[in-house]
Formats: sequence, C-alpha cells, structure tokens
Amino acid sequence: MESEPTAELIRAQLRRLRLSADLTQEDFGKLVHFSGSQVSAIELGQRPFDRLFLKRADEVLHSDGLLSGLLRIAELHGQPNFLRPWLDAERGAQQLRCYHPSLVPGLLQTEHYARAVIRADDMLNDDEVERRVAVRMDRQAVLTRPDDPPILIAVIEETTLRRADESFRGIMTQQIGHLLDCVKRGGVLILVIPAEASVHVGLDGPFTLARGVDGDWVGYLENHVGGATIDRAEELATLHARWEGIRSVALPKGQSELLMKEVMESWSMI
Repeated sequence: MESEPTAELIRAQLRRLRLSADLTQEDFGKLVHFSGSQVSAIELGQRPFDRLFLKRADEVLHSDGLLSGLLRIAELHGQPNFLRPWLDAERGAQQLRCYHPSLVPGLLQTEHYARAVIRADDMLNDDEVERRVAVRMDRQAVLTRPDDPPILIAVIEETTLRRADESFRGIMTQQIGHLLDCVKRGGVLILVIPAEASVHVGLDGPFTLARGVDGDWVGYLENHVGGATIDRAEELATLHARWEGIRSVALPKGQSELLMKEVMESWSMI
C-alpha cells in the first residue's frame, strides 16, 4: 500500500507526532498494539504500515486523521495515468451521471459489495483487493463533501439488483438498503431499468459523465484493461445521446424506489 516518497513522509510525520506526544516507541507500541521493535521497524522503513495501523496512530496521537489522509493521497496518486484526469473531473464535479449494465456504480457501492466485486478478479492478491476497496470507498467522499457536493444521477438495471446467489444474498440486501438510504439522504437520484426492457442502447457498456463548475462535461468509459477520459465534443454528444436513451427506458423515481424496496424485501424473505 506504500508508495515513495509519500511513504517516507508518512514515516517522518509518525515519528514527529510520537515525539511531540512524548512517547517512546515502546509506549506508543503498547497503545497501538505493536511492540516497540515493530514501531521502530515501521519508522525506519523496514516494515510496511497499513491503513489500520495509521488509523490507530491517528487516534492515539490525536492527529486529526493526518496519517490516514496522507495514505489516501498516496493511493490516489498511485492510480494509473489513464485514470488521473477522470479522478480530477470527478472530484470537482457539480453533477455526475452514471450507468452500468451489470454492477452498482462504484460511487454507490457498499464496502462489502465492492470487496466481493473486486475479489472476483483472481489475479489480485488480498493486499491489492483491500487497497482497491479503500480507494473506492475514499472516492465516495465526493458525495458528502461540505462544499457544494455534486448531484449524482445513477441508472442501474433490475437484473443487477436481482443477481445474487445464496452466498451473496446478505451483501445484496445491504447494498440495496444503502441505495435507498442514499436517495433518502438527498443529492442522489437512482433510476432502475426494469427487466422487461431487455434490449436498449446502454448495453454497449458502462460510462459516467461529469459536469464541472464551468459547465463543461467530461466522460469516462470503463473497460477490462483500463479506461478512457472523453472530452471531445462529438464523443461527448454521443454519450449524452446514449444517456438520454438509457433514461428513457428507466422507471421514474417513485417506481424505481418501490422496485428497489420490493427486491430488497424479496431477498430478506428467502
């Protein structure tokens, strides 16, 4: 989970905060459930740190989330080059429009749902799965930022909500409950495409549109090997036309919420 030089900065800040709190490595280790030698190894870069350790350190050192925040920055900066322009657009968006033909959009996923989806890629080890889950959860903070958060409009498929076997049922029930909570909280509109709308223009693949404070739009297309940020006028016009076609087959707000409740109740009763 570490990336230089941010990891070095995190270790330096950890040591500075510990010394400011007048704690020896042994005393600090007891508070975070580590030995003094383990703390020394972390500060020297001989042992890796993780999100849980930094969270405990922030709590013990009363650092107002500084260390965890530095790790989040490192993780975001560690994203592939193709994704960085989109992350900038997403963070500064005034409105987001998301559609995915087979999954709940990432900005609306619960941690358990995200972990199950990411873990489906058996090429990823456990550490990489957890890193990707953490980054996905951090990106959701854009929806609750204190300064004018974006309006999110998401269109999802009824078949996505009903896709769950015995082992996934509890995760899916929680996920749908989270979708309903997001709608209730405000700032989020979720529309559901009913299963009987079996063929429509959105089935070509997922995409997201972001409108910035200047009124300009940026798009993002996902695929199996990466993604592409779209800013050319003619390509954006195509995505907007696709979006209108997708919305036209989705149920209205009230009916979409009723359908989500019905599906959640049906999973709860099984």
